[in-house]
Formats: sequence, C-alpha cells, structure tokens
Amino acid sequence: MGKEYEEDGNETGKVKYEKLSKRALHCMYMAGIIGGMVVFAVIGAVNAFWLFPQDITVGKWISLALAVLTLLDIVAGPYFRYYRYRYSINDECIDIIEGYLFVKRSIVPIERIHKLQTAKGPFDQIFKVAKVIVTTGGGDVTLSFVEEEKAEQIAESLRRRINEIVKEQRSEDGRK
Repeated sequence: MGKEYEEDGNETGKVKYEKLSKRALHCMYMAGIIGGMVVFAVIGAVNAFWLFPQDITVGKWISLALAVLTLLDIVAGPYFRYYRYRYSINDECIDIIEGYLFVKRSIVPIERIHKLQTAKGPFDQIFKVAKVIVTTGGGDVTLSFVEEEKAEQIAESLRRRINEIVKEQRSEDGRK
C-alpha cells in the first residue's frame, strides 16, 4: 500500500497525503523505457534515411543531444515523478500533486464530480495498477498508478459520497 505523510493544510491544519506503491515506480520505468526506445528509433531513422546526409555535422550533434536528453529522461523522469506524486481524498475534495520538471496540483470538489471511471492500460495490467478518472464540468482529473484494489476502493467510496451529497441536496430542496 502507499505510504502516508502529512503536509500543512489551509483550514484544517494537516492534510494526509498518500504515496504510490513501488509497483507504480516499476510501471513508470517500463513506460519510460518503451517510450525512449520509440524516440531512439525515430532519431536513428531520421539520421539514417532522411534528414542528415553524411556531411552535416550539426545534425549529428543535435541528434546526440536529443539522445542524451531522452536517456536522462528515461533514467531520472520516473524517479522524480514517483517521489513527487501524492494524493489526498477526503469527504470534500480530491487533491493530487504530480510533476517532474513542473509540479501541478489539482483539487476537485467531490460535489462537482459528474463521472467516475477506472482504466488500465497494458503496462498498468502488467504491474497491477490502475487509473481513477474523475470527470467534472471543467474537465478530467486522473489519479494514476494506484494499485488495482485501491483504485476500485477509491472509485466506490467516491460513488457513495456523491450519492450522499445528492441525497442531502434533495432533502434540502424538499424532494426525496
């Protein structure tokens, strides 16, 4: 299971964030390696067949720089994404912090959720992780690389909470 730790929150004092399991890190590395292989294949094809004849040295230096940057991304990217990724779910909102070079924080009020979905890609299935996709009027927010069982629990608890909110709103309006 994911590790929990606390971070200063705004009104309630401490917010408990959950980290991803090691399965997520392995999945990130596998996806990075496959993506990197595709980039290396494109660089090789461009160099060999199309863009750079033998006498263009600048093109070769550009290709080398792209290859080195791709290799750095394959090695370092998953590590930083894994250690930065954390999420918190409470009765009021979903809070996701993620990023590699740029850190993004998404806060979604539960009462704004229109649709919940779980999804698993090929690498997710191999490493037994899943995504919880939350759709609101403003777009989608994805909780990625969560263990399969945990993703199902999250989706079910969010569904129950949404139903509670709807019942509360109906009783306030005088409807059943």
